[in-house]
Amino acid sequence: MTPRWRIVLVGVIALLVGCALPGLTQWVLGGVWAGARGICHTGVPGVSLVCAPARELIGLAVPLTGLGILALSVAGIWAAARWCLRPVRDLAGPIAQVGPQNLGHRLRPRGNDELARLARSIDEMMERIAAGYEGQRRFAANASHELRTPLAVQRTLIEVGMSRTLTGEQLDLLTGQLLETNERNERLIEGLLALSESDQGLHSRTPQRLDKIVTGVLAAYQDRITEAGVTVQSHLEPRVVMGERVLLERLVSNLVENAIKYNRPGGTLTVTVGRSPALTVVNTGQVVPAEAVAGLFEPFRRLARDRTNHSGGAGLGLAIARSITQAHDGLIAARPAEYGGLRVDVQLPTAP
Repeated sequence: MTPRWRIVLVGVIALLVGCALPGLTQWVLGGVWAGARGICHTGVPGVSLVCAPARELIGLAVPLTGLGILALSVAGIWAAARWCLRPVRDLAGPIAQVGPQNLGHRLRPRGNDELARLARSIDEMMERIAAGYEGQRRFAANASHELRTPLAVQRTLIEVGMSRTLTGEQLDLLTGQLLETNERNERLIEGLLALSESDQGLHSRTPQRLDKIVTGVLAAYQDRITEAGVTVQSHLEPRVVMGERVLLERLVSNLVENAIKYNRPGGTLTVTVGRSPALTVVNTGQVVPAEAVAGLFEPFRRLARDRTNHSGGAGLGLAIARSITQAHDGLIAARPAEYGGLRVDVQLPTAP
């Protein structure tokens, strides 16, 4: 029986008892009064007195009767409450056994009463927790792989240098490879720290001119743009958003850097700041399959399947951009560009 019907049944019983209680009380007191009359009967037909013992009996019986009824009522209410809440107690048992070792456990209730809806909400919550736990586990595994690979390369290069006498040219090549591997480790650790910081949310919100932030980022990447042979087209309208300047700069920097890195020689980079979307970054490059776009926002996910082909990146650029956008209560989406490459749109709330 569901808690709803248990409560209804208890209410009906309480109503019936309440209706019968005055008659029961009157019957008990009537019996007491008859006994008192018997105690003090004078022996004269039609004459009786309420003597002192009778008055004491009546005075004692009335409060005792009230206390007895009160005690029975409290006991009945307590028992009824426990009976009504028993399905909830039965539900608490399986929930208490859930842990990291059995996150796949589900209650799978039947029916559509309040308890079933509660159980379904718990199942949905467990789905979200399991997804988050699995995401953290996968992130840790990928991060350890990304760190272990360059460390193994460094160890191999050091062992090669220690095992033989190197010429000046070989030593320069070895130190150059070590330096490149070390720089990649630094970028990876910096990306992990940035992702962790953005996942914690914003510490403050102040009005920021997004168009001025984009102008500053494009100026900072001018040398990289020239070196890559990319043409920049910018369409920047005044736009104010609420957020943290450092994180917004990192958001724009990651999108611009990705657009340069995965562009083609002689390609274009188009950056637009407007009303909706707030920011759009489009580059020309290799054709991106539509089914692969969503996965690019996952940490350490790259378009190339070869994990050793890092192209100088750690695979965290779009993951950090998504985290920063979510911290600003915004939405980020991507789709293949018309002539190859990727188009990324960022929606941000307008400052009041």
